[in-house]
Amino acid sequence: MNRDNKIILKSFLDEKAELYENLYFIENDPIQIPHLFSKKEDIEIAGFLTSIIAWGQRKTIITNAKKLMNWMDDSPHDFLINHQAEDLKAFEKFVHRTFNSDDLLYFIYRLSLMYKEEGGLEQVYTDLYLQENEDILMTISRFKLLFFNQDHLARSEKHLSNPEKGSSAKRMNMFLRWMVRSGRRGVDFGIWSTISPSKLYMPLDVHTGNVARHFGLIKRKQNDRKALEELMKNLRKFDAEDPVKYDFALFGMGVNGKVTLL
Repeated sequence: MNRDNKIILKSFLDEKAELYENLYFIENDPIQIPHLFSKKEDIEIAGFLTSIIAWGQRKTIITNAKKLMNWMDDSPHDFLINHQAEDLKAFEKFVHRTFNSDDLLYFIYRLSLMYKEEGGLEQVYTDLYLQENEDILMTISRFKLLFFNQDHLARSEKHLSNPEKGSSAKRMNMFLRWMVRSGRRGVDFGIWSTISPSKLYMPLDVHTGNVARHFGLIKRKQNDRKALEELMKNLRKFDAEDPVKYDFALFGMGVNGKVTLL
């Protein structure tokens, strides 16, 4: 892609990012679940659990995430800290695709421990981020190791991605976008201050991948870590401080079927 075409594409993607990052985006997106809350801890817990089940139809994701919040008495932080064994009965019937009640109960247990003894999700993630020299993909991999350091079923591990094994970690990158990017446009929250938006990675999925290939931002066919790194290398040239804003452009065009040929 020559210099003139890069300038045209950047301008086009800037325009589309501006178009799609607005309050209307929330209406049909799983990010509406953490938007149900105002307390920081509730937002991050709701966001984390929603991101864990964020694959498949968005309508089903939203329905099942709302169910989880309801079972937590619509106060997830208080529930994690104060629930009793009998309060977990409702969760025993939960299933979202391959994420079942056994997985969910471990996630609740581990999150509860994290908030009672380890400072919560932000503290854990930012400590790992600093330990890994601000490398987000390594941070995600280390988070998985830490999250599964209690007795658990091996099957539950598949629900947290490991970029060290080639995953693009779409759901965790989406969660981090929600927590870290500025909330000035009303979509993302910007409630985690230590992690820089410049270090974030795109939550690469079928929509963003297809549109990125359409514009020559990715050549690799698989939506894996290598494709993600290729995409981010190009997007960081367009905006080094906030490259993941282009998620709104690529995803918005992809899900709405409005990809424009330049």
